Amino acid sequence: MPGDGNAEAWPMMGHEWLVRSLRDSGQTHVFFVDAVLRRSLLDMERLGVQPVLAHTEKAAVYMADGYGRVSGRPGIVAAQSVGAANLIAGLQDAWLGRSPVLAITGRKPIGHQHRNAYQEVAHAPLAAPVTKLSAQVQEAADLPRQFRQAWSATVSVPPRPVHLDLNGLMGEFVETTETGEPPAALAGWTAPRHRPQAEPAMLRAAAEALRSSQRIAIVAGDGAALSGCGAALLALAEALRAPVATSLGAHGLIDTRHPLHIGVVGSYSAPPANRILHAAELVLLVGCDTGDQVTHGWRVPRPGTRIVQVDADPLEFERSYATEVALLGDPRAVLEALLPALGGAARDGAFLAEAQGIRAAWHREIAPRLASEAVAIDPARLCAEVTRALPADGILVADTGYSGIWTGTLVDLAPGQTYLRAAGSLGWAFPAALGAKCAAPGRKVVCWSGDGALYYHLPELETAKRRGIAVVLVVNNNSGFGQGWPGYLRQAGNRPAAAEQVLRFGPTDFAGVARQFGLRGIRVEHPRDLAGALAEAVAAEETVVVDVVTDIDCRAPEPWTP
Repeated sequence: MPGDGNAEAWPMMGHEWLVRSLRDSGQTHVFFVDAVLRRSLLDMERLGVQPVLAHTEKAAVYMADGYGRVSGRPGIVAAQSVGAANLIAGLQDAWLGRSPVLAITGRKPIGHQHRNAYQEVAHAPLAAPVTKLSAQVQEAADLPRQFRQAWSATVSVPPRPVHLDLNGLMGEFVETTETGEPPAALAGWTAPRHRPQAEPAMLRAAAEALRSSQRIAIVAGDGAALSGCGAALLALAEALRAPVATSLGAHGLIDTRHPLHIGVVGSYSAPPANRILHAAELVLLVGCDTGDQVTHGWRVPRPGTRIVQVDADPLEFERSYATEVALLGDPRAVLEALLPALGGAARDGAFLAEAQGIRAAWHREIAPRLASEAVAIDPARLCAEVTRALPADGILVADTGYSGIWTGTLVDLAPGQTYLRAAGSLGWAFPAALGAKCAAPGRKVVCWSGDGALYYHLPELETAKRRGIAVVLVVNNNSGFGQGWPGYLRQAGNRPAAAEQVLRFGPTDFAGVARQFGLRGIRVEHPRDLAGALAEAVAAEETVVVDVVTDIDCRAPEPWTP
């Protein structure tokens, strides 16, 4: 290997093979909680791969998750045997979010198994629900084959976590045995690794179905975002004169200000998208999983709607809707082939005009809130300011719940910007933002987190400081769990204090907390100060916490329900 002075040292110890393979595969960071792979971690520092020590295994996984979503290469995360259960619990979001993550754990050797070994539980049953592959690695001789298999599996469609369970509490038996194989160089294996094309007969059938209807809507999902099919999607939508909705995970796949864009659809949506989609005669689903969130409980599209579906994963067909035409292939490749198959048939555009009218009316309705001068601050105004502050190539990372709804409905995004969202794990966003920044050091990363979410992984402020990872952490600080607040108040009736005891906390000055960690903190209590605070934070080369005092009684947009 160039520059390491030890290129022809055969056979090679397991820890050397692993680190050189990570380096030669383009990995810049590995996220971990001690004690695991100690020889490997020391080698990483020498060979240019940065080990990032986190304060919890779940935070380390979320960092690897953010890294994987931005880079397309698997985020690498490691923990010793006793930390495996915590690490594996963190893989749930990567599994649901279709993210490439390679998790490495140590395990007690076979001679210690089933003998009440200290801190040991079986790892395979824990990993089974949240990994595509979970395998035991006995010694370094097995590592090259299993490493390549795991990497290949995690970047294939759908990208999802994989798990290698290394022999030894800290993986030491794999580190200290030998392999005669050269290090792997897998930098070209990125998600999605394969881009299969649909059958010509199915393309013709889909084109015929699309030509037969004038009331077509398109829904692009997380699989479409993975494929990077924004340009092809927009070209097809323009040819069909069809409005385009996205899942939350595909927010920003096309310019959210484009006349064809109608917003995020489903349970985490503003009213227009569901209403428009429900009125469609035919819906083209592109890399969209048809789960309950994106379909608002399987009510949108309405039952009986004609469905043409494009997906690289055959298991997504017929899950929730009967499919008139199913196109198996990479969304970008399929859409690029489908466009010429459509021909030049004229479209009347009436349905698109109807959709644009609905969207425009809602924009007029929400506009006053985007400019609100209210104190405490309306999060809608914060959304407007984040839209203006996010650089042209910026990455916006949003937590789950209300963080996803606020950003998915009211933050506009343009091509070149990237949106990452939690697939359901509260507290995911901040560590994931750190991982995203590690994968894209030249891009600005803005994290939107509620205060309730931030409490999960607040200690990672120390990680950001120690490792010099610069993100903008925007805290929507309303001293409580805002999404569930009205429901609890209603149920409490004449006992509002009971509701407060359940869902309110703080108030906490997170700007002051940031300063205790040695970071910059900016407290914002008035809307007029938002733009300046965000500009200062984005310009900084360190993590800056922008603590925004918001009104818990301000409601995010509500989905339209049939």
